[in-house]
Amino acid sequence: MHRLVVFVVSLALAGCAGSSSAQRPASSTEPPVPSAPSPLEPDAGRQLTATPGRFLAACLCDVQRASARINALLSLPEPRNVEAALTAYDDAIALLDDANGRAGIGANTHPDAAFRAAAARCAQAADGMRTDVSLNPHVYAALAALDLSGQDTATQRWVDLVLRNFRRAGVNRDEATRARLRELNDALTQLGQAFSQHIREDVRHVDVAPEALEGLPDDYIRDHPPGPDGRVRVTTDASDALPVLTYARDSSAREALWRAGQQRGHPRNLETLTRLLQTRHDLATLLGYPSWAAYASEDKMVRHQQVAEDFIEQLATATTTRVQDDYTALLERKRRDVPGASRVEPWEQTYLKEQVRAERYHFDSRELRPYFEYTRVKQGVLDITSRLFGLTYRRVRDAQVWHPDIEAWDIYEGPTRLGRFYLDMHPRPNKYAHPAQWDLATGRAGRTLPEGVLTGNFPRPGAHPALLQHSQVQTFFHEFGHLLHHVLGGRARWAGLSGSRTERDFVEAPAQVLEEWAWRPESLQTFARHVVTGEPLPTETILRMRRADAFGKGLWLRQQLFYAAVSLQLHASDPAGVDTTARVNALQERYMPFPAVDDTYAHLSFVQLDGYYSSAYYAYLWSLVIARDLLTPFLEHGLMDTSTAQRYRDTVLGPGGSRDAADLVRSFLGRDYGFEAYTRWLDDA
Repeated sequence: MHRLVVFVVSLALAGCAGSSSAQRPASSTEPPVPSAPSPLEPDAGRQLTATPGRFLAACLCDVQRASARINALLSLPEPRNVEAALTAYDDAIALLDDANGRAGIGANTHPDAAFRAAAARCAQAADGMRTDVSLNPHVYAALAALDLSGQDTATQRWVDLVLRNFRRAGVNRDEATRARLRELNDALTQLGQAFSQHIREDVRHVDVAPEALEGLPDDYIRDHPPGPDGRVRVTTDASDALPVLTYARDSSAREALWRAGQQRGHPRNLETLTRLLQTRHDLATLLGYPSWAAYASEDKMVRHQQVAEDFIEQLATATTTRVQDDYTALLERKRRDVPGASRVEPWEQTYLKEQVRAERYHFDSRELRPYFEYTRVKQGVLDITSRLFGLTYRRVRDAQVWHPDIEAWDIYEGPTRLGRFYLDMHPRPNKYAHPAQWDLATGRAGRTLPEGVLTGNFPRPGAHPALLQHSQVQTFFHEFGHLLHHVLGGRARWAGLSGSRTERDFVEAPAQVLEEWAWRPESLQTFARHVVTGEPLPTETILRMRRADAFGKGLWLRQQLFYAAVSLQLHASDPAGVDTTARVNALQERYMPFPAVDDTYAHLSFVQLDGYYSSAYYAYLWSLVIARDLLTPFLEHGLMDTSTAQRYRDTVLGPGGSRDAADLVRSFLGRDYGFEAYTRWLDDA
């Protein structure tokens, strides 16, 4: 009861009315509908513009309303009305998920430190109540007793998943065990927040002589003038660092910047990660699993830890020859500059790969940048997806936003508004540096509209054009793919089935599918025009780009396998006494041809180790196998074929989480997915 007492006091101070006890039934017999804005009016973003105190108060009110909805569920007379019971439960979980979504965005992107702190407290409160609900045997018993025979298949599937998640949470354990599980879940929330905060706040830099930037594009050099000391400051943010690692001729500058990036999160995250891993292991073993990886695999497409391990090894074996060929090419190229060189260092691979591509395929990625001005790329993404999926995007210029850089857009289908999204695409201090899509509000048919946020760190348009690298264009399409999944799948009956609430090792597939539109002439030439001449990106240049991209694909895949192995193996056994740095270095030596480097700590800034993926980073590659197969009909009929796109929307995106991912894919392809399309993509040269 201690947690609920804290909530009651906080909520009373916030001036929020309503019951907050979800531990036992109360006298009410009808589940009250929580107060909310007009059901089809997007409203969630406004809360991120409030003062920190008002934001936290509103969050705690939603936590209390969620508790009241659980209380109302338990108060229904038996046999409980199925519609009323499921609605009450779904309302509660939607309130908690949305509070957590707003909190995640606030904690990671808000410019005000006090607001970020309030958002972190909000997430702790919402996570805490979610844990309480998941460990409440009265709620589990009430849902398990419902007669679902008259419900549709999606509802029956959803309730089965809900009950499974209750059991996975430990609802059927004794009171003492449940109390310990609450403690562990609370600790995980706080440790995860700390791990991410340490990464977000630890932006490092190197100061180099102006000549160290030789080889960089002119606009990069212009935007990095020397300081009073005559030196140029370059940070470890990707928008700053990647061009230097790719183009700078000065190897010492590249090394210094790479090392600085590999030290982010150190030393604070050494202890934080150790405690996070141990707490996860303790929770998993308390629930009867041998490891966190085994526990986390069970509700995904792989189902078992061993399947994930075998998948990683299968891909590692399949890429052995290609990795060796890629590495040999890099070493040969290095020896032209450094005769007698015996190995390639990690900070050299991106630069050398660019050199090989230029010489073998007559392709210099810098020649693309004038065709990828930010505002045109943005409009291109909107225009292409509008045409494919029958959508209209309208800028909401009077929407309240939490930073002047942010844009609000509404998505329409005909006269019907489907949802709202916010673009937060430019860098600023203390902002989450990794590109991402965030769920801001959950959509439910006829009740609430889905809302989402895209964050990135792309150059900001101003006095000069903001030119993107092609990898950033690909990233824009990727994250917009997540957004479309969230919005187009956000018309489910139940919040628990809305948007991208599918298996986590499938959720990347729709985003990876949309990346393909960043690679083909029929899509690129609709928006990629030279910033000065207005001429479209030549087809011949696009073909050279694609041929050049084939080189280094083996190294890229091995890098992803390295991250997947780190994610899985750090969670595969008891971490007590384990030197995480030594283990990660060993995995580096196993999966990559580059040597591990002393005093570097890639795992301490590995943002995916927190939260959503934890042990399951392999999901990016598992999803990619599915995504390459999902593209098969598009490649047969043309990327811009609207009938194929509409069928994809109807069978894969629109259903949200109402069906198993394998069934969604089968509906679109007319068969089970396979490895053939992925193998063709991997072997493409």
